[in-house]
Amino acid sequence: MTAAHDEPHDTPHEETVRYEVSGPVATVTMNRPAYRNAQNSAMTYALDRALYRAADDDTVKVVVLAGAGEHFSAGHDIGTPERDAHLPFDRKAGLWWDHSDKAGAESRFARESEVYLGMCRRWRELPKPVIASVQGACVAGGLMLAWVCDLIVASEDAFFADPVVRMGIPGVEYFAHPWVMPPRIAKEFLFTGERMSARRAYEVGMVNRVVPRAELTVRTGELAARIADMPRMGLALTKRAVNQAEDLQGLHTGLDSVFGLHHLAHAHNAETAADPLGGMDVRAMKKAGS
Repeated sequence: MTAAHDEPHDTPHEETVRYEVSGPVATVTMNRPAYRNAQNSAMTYALDRALYRAADDDTVKVVVLAGAGEHFSAGHDIGTPERDAHLPFDRKAGLWWDHSDKAGAESRFARESEVYLGMCRRWRELPKPVIASVQGACVAGGLMLAWVCDLIVASEDAFFADPVVRMGIPGVEYFAHPWVMPPRIAKEFLFTGERMSARRAYEVGMVNRVVPRAELTVRTGELAARIADMPRMGLALTKRAVNQAEDLQGLHTGLDSVFGLHHLAHAHNAETAADPLGGMDVRAMKKAGS
């Protein structure tokens, strides 16, 4: 869930996701800057293809995930001209059936199991270190992309927020909040919907480094290059070891349980409000202070 940006239509020739390799580092860049890199399905599947490409390339040791323009990502697309949630795509992350010809909870649960929870879980397991390079907004669905990365480098002007409680929904689909920050901080983060600064995110352990905006790309690249000096198998096993420790602390089952609550909230909204988002469109979210 989240807010997108209300600006002119993306030009047709632009790639939704750019993929570049420099030495041992692949950079995957979300490329919808006119909409603050709001994630429609086309972008999500393009990200999936790019990350598979990096996994398959033996010359790539480390992946950087970035966003073009002023912002990393304002979240899931809930209001741009290219919003495509109703369209079918070849499913990659799970075995749920096509959502596009279904109705109600059957449609939404099938789609979000694929493009949100399923994709994020799979990307988290990519056997190469992934570094998020975050500037500007990292909101709701943008958090999910940053959180599946192994490290986060943020510019001083970056901010983080999950305002979907305003929709009556208990946080985004990939509910890693109590693992990426202390539980009481996670509750405050969700209860208020307020922005968390990059500096505060560093203080609570969600971000690894905070750097000047002008140095974000270079400093992220330096960190990626340093990590790329390590043996590939050693990096892969270390990543798996830490991920397994998180799962033993309940991350995997926690994601499943809250995903169910997330969809209970959608169903409740559909029965009691204007729509499954509780009537909160882009403009309403902005007016509410997201």
